[in-house]
Amino acid sequence: MWDDAFPSFLIGLREGLEAGLIVSVLVATLVRSGRRARLPHVWTGVAAAVGLSMSFGAILTFTSANLSGKAQEAFGGTLSLIAVVFVTAMVFWMRRSARTFSGEIKEKVTAALGMGAGVLVLTSFLAVGREGLETALFLWTTAQAAGSSSGPLAGAAAGLLIATALCWGLYRRVLHINLTRFFTFTGVVLIVIAAGVLGYGMRDLQESTLLPGGTAYAFDLSAHLDPSSWYVTVVQGTLNLTPQMTWLQISVYVAYLAVVMTLFVRGVRATAPTPAKPAAEAKPTPVVAGSGPKAPRRIPRWTIPVALLCVPALIAGIAIAVSDGKPASATPVIEVAAADCGKGFTAPEPGRQTFQVRNSGSRTSEIYLIDPVSNAVYGEVEGIAPGTTRALIATVGTGSYAWRCVPSGGKAVTSAAVRVSSGGTTRAVLPVSEKDLAAPLAAYRKYVDQGLAGLLTKTRALQSDIDAKKLDKAREDWLAAHQQYASLGAAYGTFADFDAKINGRTAGLAGGVTDPAFTGFHRIEYGLWHGESAAALAPYAKRLTSDVAALRTDFPKQDFAPGDLPLRTHEILENTLHRELSGSADYGSGTELATTEANLDGTRELLGLLRPLIDKRNPEVTPAVDTWMKRTERLVLAQRAKDGTWTPLDKVPAADRQRLNGSLGQLLEELAPIPDLLEIRKAA
Repeated sequence: MWDDAFPSFLIGLREGLEAGLIVSVLVATLVRSGRRARLPHVWTGVAAAVGLSMSFGAILTFTSANLSGKAQEAFGGTLSLIAVVFVTAMVFWMRRSARTFSGEIKEKVTAALGMGAGVLVLTSFLAVGREGLETALFLWTTAQAAGSSSGPLAGAAAGLLIATALCWGLYRRVLHINLTRFFTFTGVVLIVIAAGVLGYGMRDLQESTLLPGGTAYAFDLSAHLDPSSWYVTVVQGTLNLTPQMTWLQISVYVAYLAVVMTLFVRGVRATAPTPAKPAAEAKPTPVVAGSGPKAPRRIPRWTIPVALLCVPALIAGIAIAVSDGKPASATPVIEVAAADCGKGFTAPEPGRQTFQVRNSGSRTSEIYLIDPVSNAVYGEVEGIAPGTTRALIATVGTGSYAWRCVPSGGKAVTSAAVRVSSGGTTRAVLPVSEKDLAAPLAAYRKYVDQGLAGLLTKTRALQSDIDAKKLDKAREDWLAAHQQYASLGAAYGTFADFDAKINGRTAGLAGGVTDPAFTGFHRIEYGLWHGESAAALAPYAKRLTSDVAALRTDFPKQDFAPGDLPLRTHEILENTLHRELSGSADYGSGTELATTEANLDGTRELLGLLRPLIDKRNPEVTPAVDTWMKRTERLVLAQRAKDGTWTPLDKVPAADRQRLNGSLGQLLEELAPIPDLLEIRKAA
């Protein structure tokens, strides 16, 4: 969640500090001039500004939720562009104003003190309201990009809390901050974040068809990068850079970053800070009875804040009431609930359609558009909350269609079916249940259990070699044992902590190869191929055997989710591409290709168990997988000599290495549909 929270945290910190500084100066000036009685006017303006900002956020949220699919994309993309404009203007304005910020505020406050209560309320309201509206807009935009509001809301709240603490410290004179440096540093970071928001906005506008080039990708790494991995999450959450981006996104991103960052840095260098003279504190002017201007007419204190709170809230209420929670478009709304699933559903037009699905029930539900004859799934919406509307996109062809609603903790309900007879052919996916995967899972558990028995025999042989100081034999037996372990690839996620002990690497270890936590196969590999003595390696060999024995004992009790099997068909070789074929998993043996061959064996074993389920859903997948599996294996085995030794990866000719990487990349492309085909769906 922190990755999604960081941009909003930075905005909350900057905007909160900017607004807080203004409020701090207002309060300090009133206190030091002996006019504490007027402090409620300041807090009234602040409260009204907060209410306005929250109402603005509500309007954005409800307006977006009640638009059609394409209109939502256009709305989000447009607001992303507006947010970038606001953030860019804020960054440049604060860069110029940071050094004289406090002095300018004091001048405005001193002028406001001589006027009525309404002016003081308005001063604090405008000061906080501007920052609040900018924060609400940027927060809404980052929430759209993240696909969740929890991370951005938490980040903004944390930033505002820290900003409040900093402003309190400045007010109490227990804290000193170089505002110029602070706003310069955060400005640089915000420019990078704004570039990502701009790219995200371009993508929204392309998906709404307002801009062309929606399928013209500059790169598509989605088949090679795990979207749930920490590094992808960090980059996507903080910078809005995704594994798949169009040429328009990249062009706009680079152009904005190059132009704006250059102007910002050049402006920072050009305006060297000059020491400011301390401003004299405003002293209270004695008031003489009967002298001075006539006191202004008093306005009830509640008038301004009530008006400022009610007007935007009224607008939001009207927007909700007019839409009645339904999309403001011609697209029919499909009501889905346990009591009445598919209300409003009529025979759709053939072709690609966007259905607006509204959960009118009281439970979060899984919603499927299905063929009621075969239970095949045309489209799905997962986890739709009560009272919310989500878009479901599906291609409609000749066939039968119905809605299936599966409420959390309840029974599935299927709507009446409709028939479309004038469309072309379209493919639906037969749902997979845990029961369907039970037999492959049992067979795979048996395969892994037998593999662990063989692994224990091989690690004992390796330990015996090292104890007998037969290091040449130990190198042969090390490779045999490591290949055996690699062939059990689909169970890595089940092995839990044992995998780090048995096959862990130095990544994240402060001491590297000398770190005490570095154990297992790779620690022994490092020692065997870097001249360590048998006596030095003996404790590691003994521990490896002990860990493998403990794993074999523990494995029958370990949970293995059925849904993990389809995922591993792709993940085993994806990890191979990132680790073995990058050279990052080698600690001296040069046997990366031997491990690659073992990983191919493990994937082939898993595919054999899942093949009947795959072929039933898409018979075109496995022939293509088989073709590229054989081609990839042929390229790997070409690097094994007749005596069984393997060519180290860094010794493989560049052309051969490129062919191998390309072949494995294509194999991953062919394997990519399998996790989706065999995803466990409650529609079954």
